[in-house]
Amino acid sequence: MEIRPLTLSEQKYTYAQSTQISGQTGNIGHLRGDFAHSGYGFYTTWFDNRAQWKTDEFKSGLDAVINGLREDKMPLHNRYDMADFCRQHKESAFPGNYCMEYGFRVDTEKHAFLLRCNPSKGDYNFYCFCYVKDWLDRHIGKAGQGIRFIDPHYKELFRIPDGGKIVITTSWGEKMERTCRFIDEYHTEIGGNLYHICEFAERMAHNGATYEPKQTDALPRKEAKHKDYER
Repeated sequence: MEIRPLTLSEQKYTYAQSTQISGQTGNIGHLRGDFAHSGYGFYTTWFDNRAQWKTDEFKSGLDAVINGLREDKMPLHNRYDMADFCRQHKESAFPGNYCMEYGFRVDTEKHAFLLRCNPSKGDYNFYCFCYVKDWLDRHIGKAGQGIRFIDPHYKELFRIPDGGKIVITTSWGEKMERTCRFIDEYHTEIGGNLYHICEFAERMAHNGATYEPKQTDALPRKEAKHKDYER
């Protein structure tokens, strides 16, 4: 079984996604687990997302992957082996919501298993998010073009990476940061709300608000490949 650290683009898919993104990526569900107080237990809970995709082939693959990861010196053997495995693969580290976490990926023929590890005592120690492999990789590939923002006249203003942030300035001068997620070329989630890029531009103009990329998140502009922006 081949296990590798997650890429930067893959890391965000080790958390629960919106209905739109989980559908496009083929998220079947996820497994959450911990090693108990001793560090040697193994307690898990499965959460369905798309039960209709939980085929016998998938279930066999999941069992094989989890059993392989539970072997000696592998990250799910116990909390101490997980900590050692993560230390040996420092390139897998990324900032989590509360602490440094570690991410790995294992593939079968049709499915991708993205593992997020936290070897801290007293917390859930791992989450394994399960995807239809081709759907996940296709979505990540498309998201690589970035999220584009336009003005009400359909002129592209800037792009940010999937998961990047914009700064909205209201008509009265209040500034708000919003995280954005790629849906497709014409749709994005902004602060958890789904927008067509034209709808967002028109709404901001109507409200007298402006928007710009967070300074660290701007991408180089690209020439538009389409003459118009269909709804």
